[in-house]
Amino acid sequence: MSGHNKWSTIKRKKGANDAARGKIFTKFGRELTVAVKMGGPDPAANSKLKDVIAKAKAANVPNDNIQRIIKKASGEGSENNYEEIMYEGYGPAGIAVIVETLTDNRNRTAGEVRHSFDKFGGNMGTSGCVGFMFDRFGVIVIEDEDEELDEEQVMEDALEAGAADFNSEEAGMFEIRTEPNDLGAVRDALEEKGYKFAVAEVQYIPQTYTKLENEDDKIKMQKMLDMFEDNDDVQNVWHNWEEE
Repeated sequence: MSGHNKWSTIKRKKGANDAARGKIFTKFGRELTVAVKMGGPDPAANSKLKDVIAKAKAANVPNDNIQRIIKKASGEGSENNYEEIMYEGYGPAGIAVIVETLTDNRNRTAGEVRHSFDKFGGNMGTSGCVGFMFDRFGVIVIEDEDEELDEEQVMEDALEAGAADFNSEEAGMFEIRTEPNDLGAVRDALEEKGYKFAVAEVQYIPQTYTKLENEDDKIKMQKMLDMFEDNDDVQNVWHNWEEE
């Protein structure tokens, strides 16, 4: 269960300052560019691009920005060639960490990711060293801070759309899980019913969470995550730290 841990991260991102929002836009720019190069600029014929557009809109990236990036990526003058590379390792006290990157220079990115692990008492491991501790799910989060939505109706709509699981334990939000390949279809079906999303993406969800008892370890873990977040090559970081 991702629960309050993931939601607290979402809320922090929503309240990000302008500098942080600029980095978020940069990261989505890379994802959009890669999606266009993989399948073309038409989201109707490119499901990957459609997914990234939905994710960008959920993160409040303006539509003008999205369209400008797509247009640039589909032009002949676009020479950026990014590749997706996943890194795995351990944070302080053995916290499992997966770092998802998009890079045009794998040597630079590998060095920077390794440095972030090492600097705060962790270490980068080999591929697969912690991946088995996570499951991949499509995750859709619907905000309901004003409690205007009927929980039973949202659950019925989600399951009817093909969702695998539904959770309303966290006040002010509903979390819907899907099989990774079903995310787009479930999202589209719910969007047609008028729902708005705070999150709509495939995530790595830890099977179990680990608490950090040592205050110094907590500080180091947070600094490590902040350092990853500040790296333009890093798209997402997944971990099994049970934040308080």
